[in-house]
Amino acid sequence: MKKISDIMTKNVDFVTPQDNVYEVAVKMKNDNVGVIPVCENDQVIGVITDRDIVIRGVAEKRPGSAKVTDVMSEHLYTGSADMSVQEAAELMADKQIRRLPIVENNKLIGIISLGDLSLSKESNSAAGHTLSEVSDQRDQIQ
Repeated sequence: MKKISDIMTKNVDFVTPQDNVYEVAVKMKNDNVGVIPVCENDQVIGVITDRDIVIRGVAEKRPGSAKVTDVMSEHLYTGSADMSVQEAAELMADKQIRRLPIVENNKLIGIISLGDLSLSKESNSAAGHTLSEVSDQRDQIQ
């Protein structure tokens, strides 16, 4: 059974609480990603997603100079590199999340997304189930 460490993205860009929303948006554009972890002293303290920027930033009329901590998601679920792909998919489905930071000794070492799961042969059905679970929950919210 494949481990998360086999398929996770390892070189993950991050920001600190001292950064602002504009800087995060530029990193997202340059890295072509929809999430950036927020780290302090090498520890993940939250994530900021493109949706966070829209909902908590733009929709609340916050300027680009707003602090990352004003718009980031603090309620964070993380995984470990030795988790199986199936375990990660189940956690993501259960918690209704599309991206999962991977930590070791509380330090960010990677990130896994639904897209990563879908590329793994062992997790195709798990990724499909996870996506349907996350999508069903999002549809109910909107």
